[in-house]
Amino acid sequence: MKKIAFLFPGQGSQFVEMGHDLYEEYDFAREIFDMTDEITKINISTLCFKGPMEELTLTVNLQPAVTAVDLACLAAIEKEGVSPAVSAGHSLGEYPALCAAGVVSAEDTVRTVFKRGSLMHRESTKHVGAMHAILGLNIDEVRKIVDLAKDAGIVAVANHNTAEQIVITGEPDAVKRASEIATDKGAKAIPLKVSGAWHSELIRGAEGDFSTFLDEVQFEEPKRPILFNVTADYETDPQEIKTIMARQLCSPVRWYDIICKMQEENVEVFVEVGPKKVLTGMLRKIFPKTHPYEVYNVDGMRGLETFLKAVT
Repeated sequence: MKKIAFLFPGQGSQFVEMGHDLYEEYDFAREIFDMTDEITKINISTLCFKGPMEELTLTVNLQPAVTAVDLACLAAIEKEGVSPAVSAGHSLGEYPALCAAGVVSAEDTVRTVFKRGSLMHRESTKHVGAMHAILGLNIDEVRKIVDLAKDAGIVAVANHNTAEQIVITGEPDAVKRASEIATDKGAKAIPLKVSGAWHSELIRGAEGDFSTFLDEVQFEEPKRPILFNVTADYETDPQEIKTIMARQLCSPVRWYDIICKMQEENVEVFVEVGPKKVLTGMLRKIFPKTHPYEVYNVDGMRGLETFLKAVT
């Protein structure tokens, strides 16, 4: 049996109509969307299926919306008896990954991401932030650039996505300065459409409140392995997992290290469980052309059928 990894996307993967065919096909998918609407007191289902995109993309709506779709896709796979050898999620996607690993219930997953989105939105209204993708430099080069740009303000590495795709985050002037230095070194800098400086000190004010909220959430020991953004490693102690998840708000996402670890551990099949193909695109950049692996996307009925045909 080939080792399967479940990968869960986060913010940036949304599209209008996401999850709709699963909602129409399965009672359990409807239950997940109905539960999300009930917990948030927002019509998340309608935003997912009909938009408008501007409203869907607001952090406070987007976090439960993408999570609901990820969870519906996960439930559709689990219904067929397929479970992962390991799970991981990119930033927001780490929460449905916790659910896949048996750490948190689906209800608590939605409650937690809704709280997370609300707190992040609160901090983003206090501190204007920016995020840019830097393409063409490695992590050590980008870290040096970030250090050079700190005289212009707060700036940090947010996501280490692939060997040479790194997102920086912080105050607009400092992020702009870092991007200028990177461009001078031959890199490409792309401003991202975000409403805050995620994974930076600018949202540190959310961490304490989020940690207090997590104290009230039931975390179990993982039933299946999960790799964490903050450490790019495993953890089994529920209390330590809560600490890691609180730290995740302001810490870099070590996605490249997570995928490299999966490669070392001979994971052969990767399935992106949720909307779009952002993580699939990163995988293709991380793995050498000679490395044998299979990748599938389950964001609706067609992808689900293709994946199940291949692995069951």
